[in-house]
Amino acid sequence: MTTEILVLVYSRYGNTLKMAREICRGVESVEGCLARLRSVAPLTSALEPEVEQLPDDGPALVALSDLDDCAGLMLGSPTRFGNMAAPLKQFLDSTGSQWYSGTLAGKPAGVFTSTASLHGGQEATLLSMMIPLLHHGMLIVGIPYTERSLLSTRAGGTPYGASHLAGPDSDRELDADETRLARAHGRRVAELAARLQNH
Repeated sequence: MTTEILVLVYSRYGNTLKMAREICRGVESVEGCLARLRSVAPLTSALEPEVEQLPDDGPALVALSDLDDCAGLMLGSPTRFGNMAAPLKQFLDSTGSQWYSGTLAGKPAGVFTSTASLHGGQEATLLSMMIPLLHHGMLIVGIPYTERSLLSTRAGGTPYGASHLAGPDSDRELDADETRLARAHGRRVAELAARLQNH
């Protein structure tokens, strides 16, 4: 039986999407596990009335049925003032039926983020992203310090979830530690999802 992990991301400048792709690699390093990469739809606002275009090589848009199909969830967003971005929050706000029916209850989940500055709210964002997942009854999976890159990283990486320092121009690539931690996080969620699904 295939264990499918939904990797759901909002990425404005591509950095959170790069993280998502590394997380997918971690998921698919576990035998029998498959990553389903999806994006939430962008939003408009009074300040940005034009709908931003999704890149042609980006993931398909998420559907609520993706939540039914998954055995686990990895949720990623850039930081917005220590919280997740509005498009991801809006999608989560639309999952009342799934909350009522318990679609996600008992499934493992992890969260990840990218920021422009080193102290730009990574941990606050990750912790706030966990709140709706806890309301859904999900099992939150972090990164333990047995992952040695948590002790050596000079940029992103937290026990609450994978993270990335993108820099003020959003052009800093993931370094070796950030990449290892993103893959390890995806692998941990996939391993737990597979064990739960097969019992």
